[in-house]
Amino acid sequence: MNTLHARAERVKWFTEARFGMFVHWGPYALYGGVYMGHRKKRIGCEWIMNTCKLQVMEYKAKASTFNPKKFCADSLVLLAKRSGMKYLVFTTKHHDGFAMFDSDASRFNIVDYTSYGKDIVDQVVQSCRKHGLKFGFYYSQSQDWCNPGGAVS
Repeated sequence: MNTLHARAERVKWFTEARFGMFVHWGPYALYGGVYMGHRKKRIGCEWIMNTCKLQVMEYKAKASTFNPKKFCADSLVLLAKRSGMKYLVFTTKHHDGFAMFDSDASRFNIVDYTSYGKDIVDQVVQSCRKHGLKFGFYYSQSQDWCNPGGAVS
């Protein structure tokens, strides 16, 4: 199968699938959309570090407490599947620079930087495979507020 045909098949599948889950989740959830008593009103809560002008060290200190010990990939995946969704897209690294997987590029990740110490992306992938749900990843590369060289918008 040539590359153009393969791409056309993937686009066709995605267009027909129509319904999927996008999971946007990371240490920014610890703030619950509130910083220093002020509820964030614009853009999504995942932008709290940027829009509320949190210092990197302050954000990293809070991120180190991220410990989703009750997370269950099977529950997430089965919720999507039982709801009729055909795929799940998971945020692996947002603009805050925190990776939800074990990364050699930076220690600012869920395995090395938190007491949770497990690769959540791997858990999601394994569960999707087990339950027959297609999956994809959201990964922010150029806009990174915690690592040198990243854009800060």
